[in-house]
This record gives sequence, structure tokens and C-alpha cells, in this order.
Amino acid sequence: MEADEKALYERGMRARREVLGADYVDKATAAADEFQRHFQEWVTKHCWGAIWTRPGLPRKTRSMLNLAMLAATGRTHELKIHVKAAITNGVTQDEIAEIFLQVGAYSGAPAALEAFKTAKEVFTELGL
Repeated sequence: MEADEKALYERGMRARREVLGADYVDKATAAADEFQRHFQEWVTKHCWGAIWTRPGLPRKTRSMLNLAMLAATGRTHELKIHVKAAITNGVTQDEIAEIFLQVGAYSGAPAALEAFKTAKEVFTELGL
């Protein structure tokens, strides 16, 4: 990796570990084989290093946007991970419910229903 790419990766890895938790990130990167390694590096550099570290939005807002987009597009596995991240970033359960109600209004009741179910699983796992 070039120096700029390496710095972007390192910045992204710091943000990713802070938001998603070191255990999750360590497992995801350790499980990546040669084929998946390229994607893990890309996500770390471009999603986390280039976007999550930008100063224009606080992490809480970025988490709220992610919840809405993931719920609207039915990305349940990623939604589960990002519900945990949102809580880490200060998003409350009430705010999460409001986000999913908004999703229901604009993306449909089935998307919102799946999002509510997914969040409830996460809340239970976290003892909330």
C-alpha cells in the first residue's frame, strides 16, 4: 500500500474498531481469506477511512443514516451490526424506533417490520 492508502486504512481501522467494536472487526478481518481480504481492505479504507472520519457529520448522525438505508434496502445482517454501532454512537432506542417508522412511511411496512424485529434481537442480546 502507498503511504496515503496506508494512512487511509489505519484511520479507517481506528474508526471501524471504535464504532463496531474491536472483537467484531478482529473476527471479520481474521476470517477473510485471500479472496475476501481485498474487500475488507476496501471497506476499511473507503467506507471507514474516507467516509466515517469526515468532519461533516457526527457519528451519531452517520449511524442514524445507516440504520435508515440498511432497513430500507433489507440488509438485515448489516442492520444488526449497525444497530449495535448506533447504540455505541449514542442513538437511543426511541430514536431507532422513529427511524424505522420513517422507513415504514417511505419504504414500506415490510421493511420497517423487519427492522423492528432485528433491532429487538439486538436489544435483547445487549440486555436493554
